[in-house]
Amino acid sequence: MSDTTDPAGSTPPAAASPANIPPGWYDEGTGSGQMRWWSGAEWTEHVAAPAAAPYAAAPARRALPADRPIYSVWIWLVVLLPLLSYISFLFYRPDFSYLSSSEYLNDPLAFQSHYLASVFSPAYVVILLTGWLVYGLMVVFAWRDVVWLRTQGVVRPFHWAWTFLNSWVYIIGRSVIVYGVARPRGRAPIWVLIGVAVLGFAVSIIWTISIMGGMLSQIPDVSSYSNS
Repeated sequence: MSDTTDPAGSTPPAAASPANIPPGWYDEGTGSGQMRWWSGAEWTEHVAAPAAAPYAAAPARRALPADRPIYSVWIWLVVLLPLLSYISFLFYRPDFSYLSSSEYLNDPLAFQSHYLASVFSPAYVVILLTGWLVYGLMVVFAWRDVVWLRTQGVVRPFHWAWTFLNSWVYIIGRSVIVYGVARPRGRAPIWVLIGVAVLGFAVSIIWTISIMGGMLSQIPDVSSYSNS
């Protein structure tokens, strides 16, 4: 392209004479959108790619009417389903009777076999399967909750896929967004979540004390071995 003439027959954007056009980047006028530098007197060889269009701002979340429902059955299922896992733990009762049996204590293979049978019992399998079932259901229910929120007019609700990381992330994120469009409502799932977490902690403490108590009660007194 020529450095001194308009290569496409275009002129700097103005009705005034070229001498009055200040130096700068101008569209070549070829339809490609390419910019070329006008020195103030002539076109130069310097070209530039078209200016990128600015990103469109995300639409603002509009406030919901005060009478618009914001809690679906799905969000409560996501919050409360972990209780099912907590309850299943109460039925897990390993048998530690082999700890007080000299037959097993003197036979390492028999001891190991009874230990594995006691720990990995059918109740353990039920707890494991229950945990995976609860995890999968929470993901599905979070997805259903997002669909429901959109029908209520919530713009860009918190994404349900965060439940794959942890249901707490989805519950908190969902509550923050809903609270932003429905103040002062929207934070109830967080408070219920805290209650479920406290209950789960209490159940785990009770379960641990029960298991440890059952195990310690079966360990024979060391003095009985020293006197024999």
